[in-house]
Amino acid sequence: MNWRRLIVFNRIPIAIGIIILGIIFTFTVKHAAWWTWILFVTSILMVVAHYMIGPMSLIQKHMEDGDVEGAQALLNSIKKPDWLYKPIRSGYYMMQSQLGSLDENQDLDKAEADIRKGLAASQGQKDVEGGAYMQLGTIAMRKGNKKEAFQYFKKSLELGLPNADTEAGVYLQLANMSAEKRDFRSTKHYFNKAVAAKPTDKTVKDQIAEYKKYVSRMPG
Repeated sequence: MNWRRLIVFNRIPIAIGIIILGIIFTFTVKHAAWWTWILFVTSILMVVAHYMIGPMSLIQKHMEDGDVEGAQALLNSIKKPDWLYKPIRSGYYMMQSQLGSLDENQDLDKAEADIRKGLAASQGQKDVEGGAYMQLGTIAMRKGNKKEAFQYFKKSLELGLPNADTEAGVYLQLANMSAEKRDFRSTKHYFNKAVAAKPTDKTVKDQIAEYKKYVSRMPG
């Protein structure tokens, strides 16, 4: 990881060094054209990777380790996010919004704008778009826009979510919102969908078990 990090954060100096090495080869080694060509192409690829990928390949490890500050520091190091390759750019904006959601004082308008930028760069990746609409639903809920949130949650399910636990959680959200409108038929429908998703996370399973008691007392 340290070597990988070293390379990622020093792509430009390394590319310059490779170019210099290529020039030295050209003037000091006979028949070095083939090696010089390889060195020049390698340096070009490193420069392209610096601007179009950035340090995004390192973020997953930080997230897996629960190092939110490290992940945020990597995102902050990207000065030109709009230069990133589209799918990478999409991930950047989604991650910005996701990490921002951990802050109680998050700027919800900025978070929403980041997600929409991520959607614009997603190139029709349904799994990415599903998660994005789920985040938009969560933001709409925090803003008090329940009608909008309901539509975003439904859209996220239509596009598909990454796992059964997330899917079940969204169905429970829809069940709760339907119950608030006293639409008990829809409440039961969404609750049954949450059960059918077969979540494995203990927290989600506990929520379903608790909600089942409430649904059993509903009329209709």
